[in-house]
Amino acid sequence: MHAVQESLLDAGTAPPPIERPRIERQAVTRAFDGVTCHEVRARTAVERVPEAAELPFQWSVSPYRGCESACAYCAARRDHRRLGLDAGAGFASTIVVKTGLADRLRRELAAPKWEGAPVALGVAGDCYQPVEDVYRLMPPILRALADAGNPFTVLTKSPLILRDLDLLREAAKVAPVRAAVSVGFVDDRVRRSVEPGAATPQRRLEVCAALNDAGIPCGVLMAPILPLITDSPDHLLATVRRAAEAGAVSVTPIVLRLPSGTREWYLAWLEREHPGLVPRYQALYGRSPVADADYRRRITAQVHSLAEAYGIGRDSRRWRRRRSPARQLTLA
Repeated sequence: MHAVQESLLDAGTAPPPIERPRIERQAVTRAFDGVTCHEVRARTAVERVPEAAELPFQWSVSPYRGCESACAYCAARRDHRRLGLDAGAGFASTIVVKTGLADRLRRELAAPKWEGAPVALGVAGDCYQPVEDVYRLMPPILRALADAGNPFTVLTKSPLILRDLDLLREAAKVAPVRAAVSVGFVDDRVRRSVEPGAATPQRRLEVCAALNDAGIPCGVLMAPILPLITDSPDHLLATVRRAAEAGAVSVTPIVLRLPSGTREWYLAWLEREHPGLVPRYQALYGRSPVADADYRRRITAQVHSLAEAYGIGRDSRRWRRRRSPARQLTLA
C-alpha cells in the first residue's frame, strides 16, 4: 500500500481522498465525553419494524441510531453499516441524533392516513441512553404522542426513563402507555462482558418495579437469550423469577439473532470470551441470522412455562410481597 502511494506521489499525482460517509458530511457534529454525535434533521418519524426483528410491534420511533450500551449482540448495528458508519466499536461511540423528530412526529400522527396504531420507542438505539441527558429529545416526543392520543411502548435498559415519569403518567390518561425493560439474563458477570455500557440487570428490574408502582405497566423483554451462555434452566428460572418479583406484566423471550453487521461483531466477541463455543454456534446458526427452529421453540416454551408458573401477566404481584419495599432486588 505504501509503495502504491509513493509511486503516485513520485508521478505528481496524489492518491484519491477517502470519501467520508454522506451522513458525516451532512450532519452537524459534536462530541460529548468521548461520544461523537451526528445531528441530522429527521426526515421521517414513524418507521416500520422489520418482521425479522421478532418484536411484538409493527411501528417504531427512534430518536437515536447507535447506542452507548455497546451490546455486542445488538441487531441495530446493521443500521450503522447502511449509513456507512462503523458497526463495530463505532456503534457505541458514534451516535446519530435525529433533531426535530418531535415536530416531524406531530405531522405524521396528524396525517389522514395514520390510523393511530401503537408505536414502540427506541428500537434502533436506546431512547434513554446517556446522550438523551444532553439532547432531551424524549419529552417533546412523549408530548406529541399524548396530544395525538396515540398508544406507545417505551423500550429501554436505562433508569433515565424515570426522569419522564410525570410525562408518561399524563400520556397514560389519554392513551394506553406501556414500557418494557430489556433483561435477557440476570448474571452481572455476563452483562459486564457483553453489555458493558448498560445498567445492571438489577437496576433495570428496579426500574420495572418503579414504573409498575407508578401505574405504568412494564414488562420484561427477555432479550436476547444467548445460546449456550444464558439459556440453561438455572439462568432462565432466575431471570423469570426476578421479573416476577419486579411485578413485570409480561415476559417476552427472544433468542439471539445474528443479522449481517451484528454477526461479525458478536462472533468476534465470542471468539475472545468463549472460543470453545464458536463451532457450536456455527452448527446452531449455519448461515442463517436465527438459531435452529427447534432450539428456539424449546427455549421459548421453557420461558413461557416459567412465566405461567410465576403468574406473570396474572398474579405476579404475590411474588413481590416476599421482599420488603425498601429492599433492593438481588441476583441470587
